[in-house]
Amino acid sequence: MTDKIQAIRGMHDILPEHTSKWQYVESVFRRVLPAYGYQEIRLPIVEKTELFKRSIGEVTDIVEKEMYTFLDRNGDSLTLRPEGTAGCLRACLEQGLLHYPTHRLWYQGPMFRHERPQKGRYRQFHQLGVEAYGMEGPDIDAEIILLTRRLWKDLGIDHTLELQINSLGTTEERLVYREHLVAYFHQHLDSLDEDSRRRLETNPLRILDTKNPDMTEVVAQAPTLAEFLGPESREHFEGLLRQLDDGGVPYTINPRLVRGLDYYSRTVFEWVTTRLGAQGTVCAGGRYDGLIAQLGGKASHAIGFALGMERLIDLIEDDDHRIADLGLPHAFLIRVGEEAEREGLKLAERLRDALPGLRLQVNCGGGNFKAQFKRADRSGARVALILGGDEARDQLIGVKPLREDAVQLTLRQSELIAHLTNLI
Repeated sequence: MTDKIQAIRGMHDILPEHTSKWQYVESVFRRVLPAYGYQEIRLPIVEKTELFKRSIGEVTDIVEKEMYTFLDRNGDSLTLRPEGTAGCLRACLEQGLLHYPTHRLWYQGPMFRHERPQKGRYRQFHQLGVEAYGMEGPDIDAEIILLTRRLWKDLGIDHTLELQINSLGTTEERLVYREHLVAYFHQHLDSLDEDSRRRLETNPLRILDTKNPDMTEVVAQAPTLAEFLGPESREHFEGLLRQLDDGGVPYTINPRLVRGLDYYSRTVFEWVTTRLGAQGTVCAGGRYDGLIAQLGGKASHAIGFALGMERLIDLIEDDDHRIADLGLPHAFLIRVGEEAEREGLKLAERLRDALPGLRLQVNCGGGNFKAQFKRADRSGARVALILGGDEARDQLIGVKPLREDAVQLTLRQSELIAHLTNLI
């Protein structure tokens, strides 16, 4: 027997019984994002490796250990995108979109990182990304966070998420802080684990992100970035907090929140939950004012966020009534006999013409009435439409409710459209 080919470890299928929840979440995105003036942009999955090295940073975990990088037939080094910000900015620079003063964009799709697979963390995962360009003040930071809060409200999960926020200051301020942080940790080398000792020379701010409980005390005593912020960074952060207060958005200032990418500056934030175990960050983002110039564009301002679809989906209740029957057929057409099979296909097309929102599944592949009725029940349809030889000749149709205790009706086919309208 030939061995079955398995999916690649960490890359999962999304089966039909789960896609309705995905479609529901995506429908909320498509309603909320335009309400804030954001337009969709569609981007390649593969980019030149150099793009991620220059934007994310060569000494980050993503670039050092997690990227899917390969040489194509021309010998060019390409990478499956590990995140969306760099590709979106590359597209805007290449297509001249940033010649306009401001832009609000969003995208979604799969990203790829070679991490250790576990619940809520996959090697192919899906993100929604939102980016805003050309706006300097903290009002756009506040708008981005208000937008995310509206997403949680509309998805019915706002009570499960907490906003954590911090300011990383400017690059110059962060460099001064970095020197003090490195000096502090050098004084406590015995308290650092192996990973943190490695990061001490490459990316010391990530030590603050450690999940090692043995390092809790030494990290808690480390100097904070807030002590090194200049007047403009302080004013920006305080302006953002005032606008969040005005908008009624609760938050926690987390001085250890640094994010894992080099391009962030000033505002960084995360929406976290305690319902997903170790993978508690559902959405994260911040400013990256220096990245546009770093990638060859004219210096300007930028902010964005990405949210993890798999973690978001896990937060939504399986029995949410808004999702329960999404994607299931409204009706299942049973056709018994040669004449009914022929007339049934024509009837189904007439119904779809008259009722564009109707989800109608037609029995194909034959079978007696009992077998077809079982298929109708398994389909999840709310009603079975029953067409036999007599009904086909007399232009009649049987209508049997499948999800409620009600009697079967016999209608004229001309009456069926009005009856099915109530199901849509």
